[in-house]
Amino acid sequence: MTQHVSPPRDSAGKLPPAGGLPAWRSLPARADVRTLSLLGVLAVLILIGGITRPDEFLDTRNLQLVLTQASVIGVVTVGMTFVITSGGIDLSVGAIVALSSVWATTVATQGYGFAGILFTAMIVGVGCGLVNGLLIAYGGMVPFIATLAMLASARGLALQITDGRTQIVTVGSVLRLGERDSYVLGVPPLVLVFAAVTVIGWLVLNRTTFGRRTVAVGGNPEAARLAGIDVRRQRLYLYLLSGLACGIAAFLLIVLSGSGQNTNGNLYELDAIAAAIIGGTLLSGGRGTITGSVLGVLIFTTITNIFALNNLQSDVQEIAKGAIIVAAVLVQRRTASTT
Repeated sequence: MTQHVSPPRDSAGKLPPAGGLPAWRSLPARADVRTLSLLGVLAVLILIGGITRPDEFLDTRNLQLVLTQASVIGVVTVGMTFVITSGGIDLSVGAIVALSSVWATTVATQGYGFAGILFTAMIVGVGCGLVNGLLIAYGGMVPFIATLAMLASARGLALQITDGRTQIVTVGSVLRLGERDSYVLGVPPLVLVFAAVTVIGWLVLNRTTFGRRTVAVGGNPEAARLAGIDVRRQRLYLYLLSGLACGIAAFLLIVLSGSGQNTNGNLYELDAIAAAIIGGTLLSGGRGTITGSVLGVLIFTTITNIFALNNLQSDVQEIAKGAIIVAAVLVQRRTASTT
């Protein structure tokens, strides 16, 4: 007698699509398509820049400038990607960068040299992230409200510290990091830091238990709790991570500008969220991609550079950014409705 074998079913007891793989197996393929699409957009932008301003855009110094400018917001975006993947949001990243940069460039802090500036920038960022995490994870506040309050508070404190004045960095070892003599094989040190943060972020999100817990909390917090994940503690860690990223970015900005200002990090929250979204991170949580976020940063930075080289007004640039964000969200919704 021939034994009847039932076709394989997925975890929900449903049959896989006829002629195709189960939905979870198609995720890597969709991720590859998104990455290739972003690379295609970046290639088109590079082509446009090369056609409109070939001598200036393709100049080595300009390409180094693009990568250096992308490094600061890129580090912030890596931290933001983790937060959004968990289903949260952080509107305070720009203000935290500003507060970290001005606190790290006070006369008293500069007296401790390179280590003092670096440590202060990072510890202020982590401290702000701790406040955000405690308010959201254990205080029950909505992330939008908690981080909006931090945005206002950090900006106000940064203004109070500087009294509206620019704080000039006088520590030579910090300033030398921004000079061409410090480049490694033609690569600015800031870009190397950005690359290191990107690699570490990718490994943590994709190859560790911490990353899997982050995705689980963003996908379904209640299911994650029932699976034994301490959701509140995980959210606290994520905002600490975002704060640390802001502290590192503040130090990079200090190196880049040679100063600390209360206006630093203006609209970084918009740029970081936009880069993460167009990169493929779901705004509703449950899916995040460090590779996509980094490509999103490079796309926005390249657009800014092309606009500047062609003497186009900044308001046109902001309109273009807004259009890209709306298009990315619409594509996400369409993709979600068909899966």
